[in-house]
Amino acid sequence: MAMAPAWFWVFSTFLIVAFVGIAPIIVFAEVSVDPNSLLRSPGNISRPGAQPMILPLFLSSPNSSRHSFEGNFHRQLQNAEHQNPNAHMRLYDDLLLNGYYTTRLLIGTPPQEFALIVDSGSTVTYVPCSTCEQCGKHQDPRFQPDLSSTYQPLKCNVGCSCDSERKQCIYERQYAEMSSSSGVLGEDVISFGNESELVPQRAVFGCENMETGDLYSQHADGIMGLGRGELSIVDQLVEKGVISDSFSLCYGGMEIGGGAMVLGGISPPPDMVFSSSDPVRSPYYNIQLMEIHVGGNKLELNPKVFDGKHGTVLDSGTTYAYLPEAAFVAFKDAILKKLSNLKKIRGPDPNYNDICFSGAGSDVSELSKTFPEVDLVFDKGQKLSLAPENYLFRHSKVRGAFCLGIFQNGKDPTTLLGGIIVRNTLVTYDRENQKIGFWKTNCSELWKTLHVSGASSPPPSASVDGNSDQGMPPAVAPSGSLDHIIPYKFQIGIIMFDMSLNIKKSDLVPQLTELAEFIAKDLEINNTQVHLLNFTGEGNDSLIRWAIFPAGSADYISNSTAMSIISRLTEHRLHLPDTFGNYKLVEWKVEPARKRTWWQQHVFSVVAGVTFLLVLIGLSTFGGWFIWRRRQQAVGAYKPVDAIVPEQELQPLSNGN
Repeated sequence: MAMAPAWFWVFSTFLIVAFVGIAPIIVFAEVSVDPNSLLRSPGNISRPGAQPMILPLFLSSPNSSRHSFEGNFHRQLQNAEHQNPNAHMRLYDDLLLNGYYTTRLLIGTPPQEFALIVDSGSTVTYVPCSTCEQCGKHQDPRFQPDLSSTYQPLKCNVGCSCDSERKQCIYERQYAEMSSSSGVLGEDVISFGNESELVPQRAVFGCENMETGDLYSQHADGIMGLGRGELSIVDQLVEKGVISDSFSLCYGGMEIGGGAMVLGGISPPPDMVFSSSDPVRSPYYNIQLMEIHVGGNKLELNPKVFDGKHGTVLDSGTTYAYLPEAAFVAFKDAILKKLSNLKKIRGPDPNYNDICFSGAGSDVSELSKTFPEVDLVFDKGQKLSLAPENYLFRHSKVRGAFCLGIFQNGKDPTTLLGGIIVRNTLVTYDRENQKIGFWKTNCSELWKTLHVSGASSPPPSASVDGNSDQGMPPAVAPSGSLDHIIPYKFQIGIIMFDMSLNIKKSDLVPQLTELAEFIAKDLEINNTQVHLLNFTGEGNDSLIRWAIFPAGSADYISNSTAMSIISRLTEHRLHLPDTFGNYKLVEWKVEPARKRTWWQQHVFSVVAGVTFLLVLIGLSTFGGWFIWRRRQQAVGAYKPVDAIVPEQELQPLSNGN
């Protein structure tokens, strides 16, 4: 068979190379972004006229909780009995991830932001000071008094403890877990965020010069003291007459975190359960606990068992719950009796004799089918029902296993109820009427009722700062749940976030690919979706800008997927190996999906059609040429009778002799 001519093979090779070469260029054009141009103008990859949507860090996964939210409470919260404005503040972090909840507080002019543990058991608010000689590395930079034009040190007086030079007031605090904090006292403007109705106020706070124990190693910056005492932020605001003598906390559930805080009074919902709280009985917030029921059965205990020492104390800064020995033994035995069908296993930490069970499944919403309901009965017979998430924590090493989050309080007769008890429960500390109220709700959903769309920080009153020339902190980025901020039909094209790591740039460079893989794994997306946009370093710190693109050939990231990614980032549920040090999320943005032109939408079809047509033409040409060639060969093989043939040499005839 004859070979095809050279021009055909050149033509075919050109077609193949053209098709193979164009396809990846088209794909790359859809997902590639020039990092430099993106940083100069974040809106350059969106459709014309669309601006990037810059959102704050927040916690919201409203569909994760099984508790329903009663929408009519919205009006009650907005129209409280008290005419004083309230400070509406978000709560961040997961209780069992860090052991606490934090809120954001702004101190000074211009403002310096801090993440403070919400602690009803502390009576002073403090942050690390720039002069601190023994302070750990925390989430935010230390407070710098010299940079605040409104800061004033609290001078030594008869009403405070003074430093050795008797020039400035000091504070000292020690905690049960053997941690401590000490420093000087100062006064400055404190702002409560742009969702707060309460204007910024001058208040006294602690500027730490030393911290030990857990306070030194914790991620949060400091403590926001909500307890009873002259230095408590609540007492100071009440003393000024700017809020009523009450505040409320609402912690998110086991799987969701987040929540809300209100400084000031609210109108309680009709079915809120109350217990008396006697300020004379204890310096802490106490309640009158009378009985505990497990699975409907009352524990045979004398009510006085809950009244030892400080009585029954409610402490938002404590993670778990702790019962006196007799009460704990009775509670444990009742639980074990109800869970005889589950396998008892060792706890996650060998140093503790945790009581854990496997075989209940991983779905938190299904735990009530296996674990019994626990009821706390207060004075006057009012009852607070605890779901399994209110007394269990998830086993960190065994999937589908849970452990009791209620322990024996050593030999201490105090009953201590920590944050785990009040998950998805609005707790109102009504100090004015000496009672504490409990109302089961979805605390992540509750935040929506506290947020007024478009609200901004009110301007300062003249009493806030004597210097009228000083401007107040600029309003922070818009906030609210992702559903509230992003319109229903908004299509997210890219999620970008800045990550700060306390690791040298030179040490981080070889690990960037591995870091991207860890991020993708923790966010449950493909490695190809995570792109590095920018990378800078200064000293021992590095700043990285990442972008998350839609998967595969998709045009946008679905809102549900985006919510999952953003909530993991903002709830600090992005877990990185220790080799990358501590990280902090600076900010994040979302870019709308850009509208593709008709050519971009149909480029593959067009290229495929043209290529197919060219190949078809090429094959047709080759087929025609091949047939013509064969015919030519057939004609050449036929020889007429009179055709001239080459002369051949005759062999000599043999001699017949």
